[in-house]
Amino acid sequence: MKLNIAVLPGDGIGPEIVEQAKKVLDAVFAKKGHEAIYTEALVGATAIDKTGNPYPDETHELCMKSDAVLFGAIGDPKYDNDPKAKVRPEQGLLAMRKKLGLYANIRPVATFPSLLHKSPLRADLVEGADFVAIRELTGGIYFGRPQGRSEDGQTAYDTSVYTTEEIERITRLAFDFAMKRRKKLTVVDKANVLATSRLWRETVQSIAPDYPEVEVEYMFVDNAAMQLIQWPKRFDVMVTENMFGDILTDEASVITGSLGLLPSASIGLHTSVFEPIHGSYPQAAGKNIANPLATILSGALMLESAFELKEEAQMIRKAVDASLEQGKVTEDLDKENAISTSEVGDWIAEYIKNM
Repeated sequence: MKLNIAVLPGDGIGPEIVEQAKKVLDAVFAKKGHEAIYTEALVGATAIDKTGNPYPDETHELCMKSDAVLFGAIGDPKYDNDPKAKVRPEQGLLAMRKKLGLYANIRPVATFPSLLHKSPLRADLVEGADFVAIRELTGGIYFGRPQGRSEDGQTAYDTSVYTTEEIERITRLAFDFAMKRRKKLTVVDKANVLATSRLWRETVQSIAPDYPEVEVEYMFVDNAAMQLIQWPKRFDVMVTENMFGDILTDEASVITGSLGLLPSASIGLHTSVFEPIHGSYPQAAGKNIANPLATILSGALMLESAFELKEEAQMIRKAVDASLEQGKVTEDLDKENAISTSEVGDWIAEYIKNM
């Protein structure tokens, strides 16, 4: 199979971790006889510095004609620390989501047996936790208009907007995921306060009869935030709106013990994007110390979702499990015996070659 993959390394540690994912993917492709064509493009602060645009037209055109996008990270302190900056790296991420129609962010959350001691929660609470969080990605308060400040600068406003079509699209995706798993769907909203949440609940209730095998529960977002910590194993598939999903998925990510372990997929109407859930970690950029596993696992998710190469994806997951079990990890997981970012990539690629 020939795979056309757009590669957007981005900012901070993005180039380093993406390089390791490519290294591991190439080991799989060599083993299974596939051919990958990687084409790199600019995004984020790097793109602003070179073109003035965090998501240049050339980058968008490449993504549109590619089979999938492997993405690193976006963000730079020089923009974070300047609240008056007119152009920001994160605007590139929002533009990419909107233009590619990336309407659903899929975040699998599963604990690793060899790392239970790294979780901030007790081992008995997290052992066996395995759920998928599905976040709506192109609507809600991040994209709603009007948005801005009053002329005197003393009042600011954001508008949350959802349509039935947007809610139905992601709800059906969530039901489909639930059908392939344990057939339980948790819908997270704030229907006791927000009109958009009441539309969410109405829409889900109208769709639920099409999936009679799936048990559906509705949970207010504040309760969901508590339940994630108290009883993470109770969840199977969770679906929610953009801002709630942004917060809850970051909360859920720490259950595993490290942000550097979790992959994600943003499912698009045109092209889908695969990326680690963590940020650009600028303090580690260029030091060869960042954890590449989330990006490597995002590569596995890409093979499975974009190309239906399930066996190849499983090869990567098996190799990552082996690296964790044998302690071939970066300093965020084992400071005393850590190996470098590139050494982790080399070890996993070599493991795959010897499978």
